[in-house]
Amino acid sequence: MSYSTPPPPVILPVLQKVKTTYVLWYNYYQALPKTQRYSLGQKIDNLFIEVIEAVATASFLSRQEKLPYVRRAIQKLDALKILLMVMWETKALDNKKYGALSAPLDEVGKMLGGWNGQLVKQNSPR
Repeated sequence: MSYSTPPPPVILPVLQKVKTTYVLWYNYYQALPKTQRYSLGQKIDNLFIEVIEAVATASFLSRQEKLPYVRRAIQKLDALKILLMVMWETKALDNKKYGALSAPLDEVGKMLGGWNGQLVKQNSPR
């Protein structure tokens, strides 16, 4: 009897993108100096998780229920991007790492913005 690993679950592209970016962040996070890791780094880590939670929750809800979660994900993502910028400006993240994180997060922002616009249009009275 042979056991094979089950196929990975199919997840929304926006959720896949933020998850992949989080894994990259997590590697950087582990190498941060303790002074940044337990302050700003911890807050950034929490925001990443909150974005993932909001997008994952929205992905399973009915169309009418999705909007608040998509908006929450956008708010958390915006805060996350600003705090990453602060970390870069204080030299806790170098240019390469900051670029590797900010480029996919910008894509996530565009994806969430598109999703938000689509939901607003679908949920507005005709």
